[in-house]
Amino acid sequence: MISTYWLEKRQIHWKRLEHLLEQVQKDGLRSLTRTELQELGLLYRQAAADLSALREDSTGRSYARSLNLLLSRAHNIIYSGEKSSVRGIVHFYRNTYPRIFRENLRLINLAFLLFILGSLAGMLLALTRPEYMRLFLGPRMMETIDRHKMWTDSVVSVAPAASSFIMTNNITVSFLSFAYGITAGLGTVFMMVFNGVMMGIVGTACWLNDMSLPLWSFVAPHGVLELPAIFIAGGAGLRIAQGMLFPGLLLRRDSLAEAGGEAVRLLMGTVPVLVVAGLIEGFISPSALAWQWKFSLAGAIAVIFFSYLFFCARSGDIQVAHKHS
Repeated sequence: MISTYWLEKRQIHWKRLEHLLEQVQKDGLRSLTRTELQELGLLYRQAAADLSALREDSTGRSYARSLNLLLSRAHNIIYSGEKSSVRGIVHFYRNTYPRIFRENLRLINLAFLLFILGSLAGMLLALTRPEYMRLFLGPRMMETIDRHKMWTDSVVSVAPAASSFIMTNNITVSFLSFAYGITAGLGTVFMMVFNGVMMGIVGTACWLNDMSLPLWSFVAPHGVLELPAIFIAGGAGLRIAQGMLFPGLLLRRDSLAEAGGEAVRLLMGTVPVLVVAGLIEGFISPSALAWQWKFSLAGAIAVIFFSYLFFCARSGDIQVAHKHS
């Protein structure tokens, strides 16, 4: 049975949530400070958990109805957002996105692990069943590899068109990896494993034909951006699956809405990364630049990119941790 003390204690938080919502409806989200925005999200999640508790007790149903209306208002405000502005976009990529990345690092690592397992399976398949290797890669690509030539040489002559195609393809793969999260993650798992299998087969085929250096010097400059972006998109798809399969104290609908909002923001951060990767893959990776310079460029890009993801906006992590403590 819901106690009067519990209700009085929780109603203070509900009233605070209502006050913040009224402020947003009157003056917009920008009227809130960063701390108030974090508080709004925390109060929303706490109120959702409170609603679940109220629904399980017959004495709390009258409170559940009013709290449900409050949560509906909060959901529409939190997930509808406002029109984008240059300042808001800069704030998202400088402060919000690195934190979202770190908060979902376990799921991103899981997507990476699935890719690695697929790569190992592809390598084993290529070594033990050469006929499948040729089936996967096709006769044209295998003929090029057998002649010790990179199939990417033709990209240089049509660099602008190739770059545009590469960007579109990579973004499509990322969006599919994200969208397949709605299949309880099965589609996302398939995308990660399948892309890993392809990488394992291509890598093994080039290794067997003494072409490892041309392959990896081609992959490295854009791969240090492209592959992590695909893993992040896979993590976004797994985040949707997590919200669907493990709602915790939330209703499954609310859990999926919260996970979906976070997954979308996680995915959106990969778009500019894939655009840059596409430009590099179209213009630099297939160029005649010496392999030493290509690997050096890849190293420099990797240091900058991962420093941004792991170290940018660290003060925000401390504030969030303090808020939850």
